[in-house]
Amino acid sequence: VLREWMAVYVDDSRIRWRGRAWSHLIADTTEELHAFAAGLGLERAWFHRRPARPWKDHYDIPEATRQVAIGRGARPITCRDAAEMLRARRLAVRDAARARDAP
Repeated sequence: VLREWMAVYVDDSRIRWRGRAWSHLIADTTEELHAFAAGLGLERAWFHRRPARPWKDHYDIPEATRQVAIGRGARPITCRDAAEMLRARRLAVRDAARARDAP
């Protein structure tokens, strides 16, 4: 069951790979992302994470799963929207690191 405060998004990238169209499932927090993904039946092993780039955490999902995600409350966004969100997260991580390392 989707909690109303959960902020989960699916972009419209529809990248062709292995005969399917794939998009990105992202969320405001990693915890929200995993909770929503589990509700879709996604395995944690499918999670994409680079420790040096935590703002890029996501799951790749095929179009059919994208439609189910939207039906369960994920907000559809454009690729441009997703890029802007990721940029803002990257800058926030950078600014937090600078503040932490400041003399």
